[in-house]
Amino acid sequence: MDMLFPPFLEKGDKVMIVSPSSKIDNRFLKGAKKRLESWGLKVLMGKHAGGDSGKYAGTVRQRLRDFQRAMDDPKVKAVFCSRGGYGAVHLIDKIDFTAFRQSPKWLIGFSDITALHNLFQANGYASLHALMARHLTVEPEDDPCALHLKHILFGELPLYTCEKHRLNRKGTARGVLRGGNMAVAYGLRGTPYDIPAEGTVLFLEDIGERPHAVERMMYNLKLGGVLEKLSGLIIGQFTEYEEDRSLGKELYAALADLVKEYDYPVCFGFPVGHVTRNFPLVNGADVEFTVGRQGVELKFVGDESRNEEVIGAIAR
Repeated sequence: MDMLFPPFLEKGDKVMIVSPSSKIDNRFLKGAKKRLESWGLKVLMGKHAGGDSGKYAGTVRQRLRDFQRAMDDPKVKAVFCSRGGYGAVHLIDKIDFTAFRQSPKWLIGFSDITALHNLFQANGYASLHALMARHLTVEPEDDPCALHLKHILFGELPLYTCEKHRLNRKGTARGVLRGGNMAVAYGLRGTPYDIPAEGTVLFLEDIGERPHAVERMMYNLKLGGVLEKLSGLIIGQFTEYEEDRSLGKELYAALADLVKEYDYPVCFGFPVGHVTRNFPLVNGADVEFTVGRQGVELKFVGDESRNEEVIGAIAR
């Protein structure tokens, strides 16, 4: 199924900040609002964006109401998730796309928001795996990843390059970019919101997962027939874990062993994940993925990709 791109934004467009998962410090909501307004956007705030219900930003009903309101409003052109943290999965089978189909809009976020990205793709819409409120608050105005987000929202898709890694496998592939947080995606395996494998350039990242747990999830993808059907694999940033040597080798080496029998390009250490250098990626976009001797290139292709040389210069 071809993914539909929501319309790109123009100055003066409205976006709404919502908190579909964990609660967030109000200063990050204010910081995100200020930064988005500096880009010429009009920012609405979900009623419960700063809510507090245990570890969540409101009850399931409150978070759903905010999210559905943003989905349904024809004047809202993007839904900006304030943060991740567990909770988005509570909403996934309750969201109604009826009004959204008449006025599609961009979903923005990462981490636990992967559950919502999978939902959007299951309904045929591209979405934006990208930084959230804290990043927009604490990083400077010239932060490269914030600039990537701004340019993508206004219709300029990037050409990304990054450094080589000793475990990379060279090659070039064309496919549909899909992925996100590994544990969240793993939790949706076997459901209607699973990521399709055929023709996919899959990207994965995670935080705080022990190496043997990551390997177990990768084995699930292997034994489930996912890995053999991919067009390419991007291993992003796996952070805040102890390299406890339970695998007998470091984590990336263990993952490299699991995919060594396949012939598609694989890269390690791509800048996506719970890090400052977190490149925004368009879930559902056609990409050309090249792993070469000198480094890695990820190019968005198709009619949507214009002015890519300008953005590519920022990535370099």
